[in-house]
Amino acid sequence: MPEQTHPAERLLNLVIALVNTANRMTKEQIRSSVAGYADATSDDAFERMFERDKDSLRELGIPVLTVAGSGHSDDVGYRIDQEAYALRPVDLTAAELGVLSLAVQFWQDKALRTDAARALTKLRAVGSAPAGTDLVAGLAPRVRPAGDAFGPLLDAIGARQAVTFTYRAANTGEVRDRTLEPWRLLARGGGWYVVGRDTDRGAPRSFRLSRIQGRVRTTGAAGAYDIPADVDAAAVVGDRHTEPTRLAVLALRPERASALRARGVAADPTDDPDVADPRSAAALADRDVVRVPFGSASELADELAGYADAVVVLGPDDLRAQVLQRLRAAAALDRAPGEAPPGTPPGAGAAATVDASESEDDRG
Repeated sequence: MPEQTHPAERLLNLVIALVNTANRMTKEQIRSSVAGYADATSDDAFERMFERDKDSLRELGIPVLTVAGSGHSDDVGYRIDQEAYALRPVDLTAAELGVLSLAVQFWQDKALRTDAARALTKLRAVGSAPAGTDLVAGLAPRVRPAGDAFGPLLDAIGARQAVTFTYRAANTGEVRDRTLEPWRLLARGGGWYVVGRDTDRGAPRSFRLSRIQGRVRTTGAAGAYDIPADVDAAAVVGDRHTEPTRLAVLALRPERASALRARGVAADPTDDPDVADPRSAAALADRDVVRVPFGSASELADELAGYADAVVVLGPDDLRAQVLQRLRAAAALDRAPGEAPPGTPPGAGAAATVDASESEDDRG
């Protein structure tokens, strides 16, 4: 069975055809000559596909014109008004270019990172104010990388195709398979969410990408549903995924972890209810102690583990435990299979490896 044309590729083929037609193209001509429409298995399927594509182009601001047939013909055709479609000269102010530079930093992982950087380079090349980045110097958007689920979900939205994935619920920790007709992706509260129709519940739902486990798999046919025109993705996400704000008490090495310092305030660890053992704080007199607000312990633990020994977690206990878990997992990557941690008695075996990891210095 031949591979189907991606909807985005089919849209591009349609734009090229309608821009370059001398007069107009009828539906029959489009179906027979524009790559991608041969995938339609019936006349009704083609009609739905073409009408959806035509509406999509118009929503994108592309002027698709309907041209009546000559004489007494009722057969209408279509073309794109080249003059209206032509892009006006791009002339961004320094402030506008600065905002775009900041937006590009959202793509910290592989998802769309190259495309975003290339687009910004082209805008700078056409003469937009080069000083734009000076206006946002020292600023950075705070959002977690979108992760491996982002690309498949974005493709599924473009194809109007349902997906299935394994999801871990935030409140209960329950892990189960979900089926979703995805509508939108959005960043909120430092994380990425997908919004769509949960087919199991028959209602709009939102899912945090960082809680998706394993691969996102497509299911069913492309073009199987339509995205509501009035969907408010932010309203669907709402505050259900927002976790209560707490305070982390962190001991920082001098002149390290500047991002944490900027978000925190100085603290006295010997008189802090969030510090499990004030004596451990007293042993870190050479460090700067700060309190940093956070919502998700797992997300902050990911960040803190990246600082290694530059940051010691004094509290709360659950955050400290999660950071230690990540550091131990990273340390284990440097050991050969079955190799015990340093300091394990000879011949103690794998059981001693576990015991040693539990009894090691737990400062985190």
